[in-house]
Amino acid sequence: MGEDYPQNILELEERFATEEACREYLARLRWPDGFVCPRCGANTGWPASRGRVICGGCRYQASVTAGTIFQDTRKPLRLWFRMVWYVVSQKNGASAIGLQRVLGLGSYVTAWTWLHKLRRAMVRPGRDRLHGRVEVDETFIGGEESNVDGRQTETKALVAIAAEEDGRGIGRIRMARIADGSRTSLHQFIQEAIEPGSVVHTDGFAAYQGLEAIGYGHDVTALAREEDEDAAVRLLPRVHRIASLVKRWLLGTHQGAVRREHLDYYLDEYTFRFNRRTSRSRGKLFFRLLQQAVQVDPVPYKSMVGGKAGQNAASKPSNLGGVN
Repeated sequence: MGEDYPQNILELEERFATEEACREYLARLRWPDGFVCPRCGANTGWPASRGRVICGGCRYQASVTAGTIFQDTRKPLRLWFRMVWYVVSQKNGASAIGLQRVLGLGSYVTAWTWLHKLRRAMVRPGRDRLHGRVEVDETFIGGEESNVDGRQTETKALVAIAAEEDGRGIGRIRMARIADGSRTSLHQFIQEAIEPGSVVHTDGFAAYQGLEAIGYGHDVTALAREEDEDAAVRLLPRVHRIASLVKRWLLGTHQGAVRREHLDYYLDEYTFRFNRRTSRSRGKLFFRLLQQAVQVDPVPYKSMVGGKAGQNAASKPSNLGGVN
């Protein structure tokens, strides 16, 4: 399947006026080279009712939505498609309250859950990793906290940021909440976010030592003791710019009302938007997001409430409130 997508909201409504049309579109996105049975891997089958496909190998009835973020949904796919279009059309991001109002959803919880499911599809760890020269640093996101220095904190979330150097500008980015500023946490983030063979540009923090041993070049720009924070910004300008932008975004779009255990979802949304900031086609963003949505495993509501699975970050519930 090529990059086939609606050009505007009117075309969206016309093309996806029925559930059948939505299911057919998802099937082409999920199986671009033809049906593949999720159970036995056979590539033959025949259509059954409600968009299912009966596998020619094991006779399993495969649903195009099973094993995706749409699994077990009780709402029409037409409504999901409108939601995706609305989200990619909002330059500064979408809130659950705004989504509930626009789609006429009866429950705030439904709007919140849908947004978090979609955010899970926005960044796929381990895929499309950054490459070339990449700046890496960490920042705290959270409210004011006294008597805390360096890379230790009790209430703030520690976030690692990676940004490709693109001339004097910024290429693509990756962000993730990490448990602490240890070598284990930072090296794991780098391995998940950056292709081996790339050159990682950091400050002189000792936890970054040893990157050569795991397949990376390492360019260190250490600050002299007497240099201030402005010097750090000048030496690693890209990651500091991203840190400033994402904090402003969290305060503006979401009024800082992001719980620590949910922060990863919001970081993924910001990453998706930033990495596609030059795209002028809402239809293409719609296509890309649905394309990724059918490749992401479903997660139960209870798991989403508890935060992104598989992260090493601390999970103590807290509202991050303001950012600094």
